[in-house]
Amino acid sequence: MQLENSMDRGGWQHGIAWTSTLVVLRGVAQVMFQPHAGTGLLFVIGLAVGSPLVALGAILGSAIGTGVAIILKYDRIEIGDGIYGFNSALVGLALLVLLRPVPTTWVLLVLGSALASIVTRLARQFMSFPTYTAPFVLVTWLALALLHGVSGHSLDTIPPPTPRTPVGFVESVLAGEAEVMLGSSAVTGILFLAGIALSNWRHALLALIGSVVGTLQAIYHNDPSGSISIGLYGYNASLAAMAIWLSRSSLALSILAAVVSVPITEFFPKALGVPALTAPFVIASWIVLALLALDPVLGMTLSVGSKKVQRVDQPEAEVS
Repeated sequence: MQLENSMDRGGWQHGIAWTSTLVVLRGVAQVMFQPHAGTGLLFVIGLAVGSPLVALGAILGSAIGTGVAIILKYDRIEIGDGIYGFNSALVGLALLVLLRPVPTTWVLLVLGSALASIVTRLARQFMSFPTYTAPFVLVTWLALALLHGVSGHSLDTIPPPTPRTPVGFVESVLAGEAEVMLGSSAVTGILFLAGIALSNWRHALLALIGSVVGTLQAIYHNDPSGSISIGLYGYNASLAAMAIWLSRSSLALSILAAVVSVPITEFFPKALGVPALTAPFVIASWIVLALLALDPVLGMTLSVGSKKVQRVDQPEAEVS
């Protein structure tokens, strides 16, 4: 009898561990709008190609954000879909990209990941429009500002991605996919696209189209070739294209959002002393959604033959 009870406990614990792993991976996958654990696993592998430490930051962030959601008894379905993991995952990986892995950084990672989960919940409760990765952006900026206040170091000293020797167009487009999670490797970009396609091939195509549009626009604007090569003009465009597709399922509107994101990236005020992160994507998506709200005729014209789908923070893909 004692052995049977022990086996029952072992099976229960194994089930909890497996379910928790799936939810944490879905949280990572939701960075690019997919509630699919397999997608999250490929994202983590893609991050590890560039930096195992950054991959760890994403996992820890998602786990902390999800844990906070469980403790505070948020909606169980939303928790299971990874909704409270993706902003926290981004906070976790971003801090390990932007800062040295010293004790202060780890403290900020834990606190920031927890706060991102709470801000995500508040945004879902009180905002009538999708806030996307805005909680990640705001929490990360706050963490950097706190670090500046405590240490006295200027935020301007935080190094941006280092431009590299110009590469080919295809590699720049793939780097744009990788840059969504602050990577710059074409291999990482391929793994990210594969992960999205595993969940929804249309979303993967939209992500690729967005990065192509952003990269082409940056080339046309004669932006620095080194910055183009590491995907700085592709990642926000990629995210914006997917986000608007999830709202209107219109290719024209998705391309419009991608186009709008590029000048925001180009002219993001350096005087703020903080990295742009995914703010251009969020702002571009809001601009397009605002235009559609102000001019429904425009929305109907550009959405002919399409149907409105679920909001990005209410994923449509099958949970795995």
